[in-house]
Amino acid sequence: MTGIAAAPATLQHDVEQFLYREASLLDEWRLDEWFALMHPEVEYRVPAPGSDHLDPRHTLQVIHDNHTRLSGRVTRLKSKHAHAESPHSRTRRFVTNVRAEAQEGGAVVAHANFHVMRTRLGQLDHFLGAYRYVLVPGAEGFLVRERVATLDHGIVEAGGTVSIIL
Repeated sequence: MTGIAAAPATLQHDVEQFLYREASLLDEWRLDEWFALMHPEVEYRVPAPGSDHLDPRHTLQVIHDNHTRLSGRVTRLKSKHAHAESPHSRTRRFVTNVRAEAQEGGAVVAHANFHVMRTRLGQLDHFLGAYRYVLVPGAEGFLVRERVATLDHGIVEAGGTVSIIL
């Protein structure tokens, strides 16, 4: 966080509330409302384990979606065609250690730790890691311009698949 001023307390609070609301929308399977928080130029990534420091344009990613692909992901998750999520998982998300950095032009870079627990068909899977967001001003608060969920472990340790939105 060198060279960037920490966000004022009110901005820190607003970022925390935004991330908590986003987690709640995902846990409640309110995917359309969640998708409405995405900027038209959103980039959503889950880097392959150990590759988070490498250029995503030249590195394998578990997920690397733009707005169009993310829209398709949401549509599939809501349909019966996402066999890995039909019936859909139940999730509980813990978002902690939120840090916000104000940027020029009103953008905010936010970092947070996460623990997402997924229960499906009697199996409990855990996803642990760190988020990095670029949030930009929107009509009613923030829009997500970039969302990176870096896992602290391999996919196999988390049940072998990432069929949910982390």
